[in-house]
Amino acid sequence: DLDECAASPCKDHQYCLNTDGSFSCKACDASCVGCTGEGSEKCKACTSGYVKEDDKCTDIDECNLPEKVCTKENQDCVNTSGSYKCVCSEGFEDKDGTCVQT
Repeated sequence: DLDECAASPCKDHQYCLNTDGSFSCKACDASCVGCTGEGSEKCKACTSGYVKEDDKCTDIDECNLPEKVCTKENQDCVNTSGSYKCVCSEGFEDKDGTCVQT
């Protein structure tokens, strides 16, 4: 078997999987910028919103940072994979970018 992966035939956001007589390109984990294999522990670097921890890219919980990310009144922070979103607190709704009581 010829190792086609030695020539790095895949794109930057993929890794090469050598198979018998061929190869396939597989997508890197969403937390990676470039990778050498499957999973967040094979990242060359981490995408924005992720940090390298114990040799793998883990989500940064922006809602638990010392500096508040959701600064408007009656607004709560919801952590998402690689990011966060600001939502109106319970009993409030968004009216033109302001959280008003329902």
